[in-house]
Amino acid sequence: MLFKIASIAALASSIAAHMDMTEPCSRFSPYCATRPPLPAGILDYDYSINNPIPYDGSVFKSEIQWTKPVASWTAGQPVTIKFRPGGAAHSGGHCQFAISYDNGKTAAVVHKVMKYCFFNGPSDSNVADVLEYTFDLPADIPASSNAQFIWIWNNAIGNRELYTGIADITIANSGGSKSYTGKSAIYPNHEGYGSIPEFNGDYNTGLSLFENAPNVVVSPGDSAAPPPVPEYSSSAVESKTVAPPAESKTVTPPAESKTVAPPVGHTPTSQSSAEPTFEVTATGPPAESTVEVTATKHLTDSVYTSSAPTAAPTGSACTHGALQCISGNAGFQECVWGVWSATFACGPGTVCQQTSPDAVVCGWA
Repeated sequence: MLFKIASIAALASSIAAHMDMTEPCSRFSPYCATRPPLPAGILDYDYSINNPIPYDGSVFKSEIQWTKPVASWTAGQPVTIKFRPGGAAHSGGHCQFAISYDNGKTAAVVHKVMKYCFFNGPSDSNVADVLEYTFDLPADIPASSNAQFIWIWNNAIGNRELYTGIADITIANSGGSKSYTGKSAIYPNHEGYGSIPEFNGDYNTGLSLFENAPNVVVSPGDSAAPPPVPEYSSSAVESKTVAPPAESKTVTPPAESKTVAPPVGHTPTSQSSAEPTFEVTATGPPAESTVEVTATKHLTDSVYTSSAPTAAPTGSACTHGALQCISGNAGFQECVWGVWSATFACGPGTVCQQTSPDAVVCGWA
């Protein structure tokens, strides 16, 4: 399968470090200036703390808390968030900053940097211009000796990824506030939360997902079960038409590959909203190698277009996550909650081939 040159550049940069939060220090980060001792049973720090979060599994690298908090904050006062220099900043993107009292199961956003996170405006650079943000903590955020601060980032260019950091903090508040209501933190490009396409210069991409996020109430000591993960319908998932690149290049597969197991942690509570990953195999002409790609719903090398939902054939309701080739085999559709909706185009020079009732491949004609 042929990849866009921009995607090849993003792939090359993915082997470098990405962005990670160092103040307050993310759990088990080895890169902070000061860090508490490791909890009992934990043998080492996480040297892959800046890798993207896997599509399924936990939205955090670790759900095990530090032995003691790494920061003490006061409601209504300014706090400063810092990031390690030298990471790949992927031209910015959307950042959320949130507070949780239940180890990240529910989190309310207290600050956002949309569009240009790590930059001062539109940029095609991979080197961050901004490495710290200062903002006032809400005056009505409740006090707690066991709170969590969460950073969430969706990158503007490159593979569709999610980056997060979670830090253990204390919060002081003499006003006696018992709860805080704000927009729920969301995790686009992770199972159950919808996807944000590559920006390609349009920094408004994905904003509606954050604007439409539900409100959530967070409170220390609240043992109530967290609300289910929001179910984003096909109309809520951001989509856009991406023009095919002027040039393309065949990617030679690496000699070795390694599968990284997702971290131990919680999965979204609403399993009915999960969007499973699927595998696309592109089989090249006899003289070329075979490239196998495992991708999430929005492939970086496919042309994603928005189309009106098409009802499933009479008497054969489609299964959520199933794939089928479209007429002419130029691409394929995905079943979203019983309706054939999203349409993907196969790469240049390839056609869709149905390999099973629910699976397809894009191979050379």
